[in-house]
Amino acid sequence: MPDQRPYATLLAKGEDRRQRILAVAQRLLMRNGGRGTTLGQIAQEAGVSPAGLLHHFESKEQLLNAVLDVRDAAQAARAAEQAAELTGGTLHVVVNNAGVIAPAMFPKMTAEQFRLVLDVHVGGTFTVSQAALPFLAEDGTGRIINVTSAAGLVGTIGQVNYGAAKAAVVGLTKSLARELAKKQITVNAVAPLAATAMTQNIRTNQKLAAKTLARIPLGRWAHPDEIAATFVFFASDAASYITGQVLPVDGGTVI
Repeated sequence: MPDQRPYATLLAKGEDRRQRILAVAQRLLMRNGGRGTTLGQIAQEAGVSPAGLLHHFESKEQLLNAVLDVRDAAQAARAAEQAAELTGGTLHVVVNNAGVIAPAMFPKMTAEQFRLVLDVHVGGTFTVSQAALPFLAEDGTGRIINVTSAAGLVGTIGQVNYGAAKAAVVGLTKSLARELAKKQITVNAVAPLAATAMTQNIRTNQKLAAKTLARIPLGRWAHPDEIAATFVFFASDAASYITGQVLPVDGGTVI
């Protein structure tokens, strides 16, 4: 079974309690495969009472509807509108970080495996960005930050679908940056290489892990916290004059 993570959360600038609750709900939905998430679980991890959740949301459905399958345009449109409502109708930052893997050597890869990965990574980035666009600020603070990978820049083995999808995200990023520049919205991409669920199949295979580490000049996997600062930078005013760029955060894998 592929490791599916086709979920995303859109956040407005300035995190508040409601946004933190949304982030907790997102993590739980990803952990539970999109099913079986209860108000009690969300409340416990968010550090509030179940009653406190409904102080910020009218219902469980309203809370969970803000977490979406990025392949579904209707869900994306609904989530974009809900996220924009958090700060008076404007979104400032969209991070397209939903992901899925379905590894197989090329002769054994099925059409379904290939389409799944393209649908989530490329289709999801397209769908969420398009849904968010009507709400994105055009005052120079609007940001779209996509997630690609070293696999999309230099290729990989056993995941032709993933490499193809991440390469397509690079092309999408650069083309969208040209289109949205007239609206003063920047579009950039991060190409990370970190110890996450997306690399678990490699890290847990002794042979593949050794080959991968040998290609990383720093000789280790990044911790997710080492990647996060790059997203903060692209979302900040410090990156207001940067668009259409791909920044590898991969220990020197792509030099």
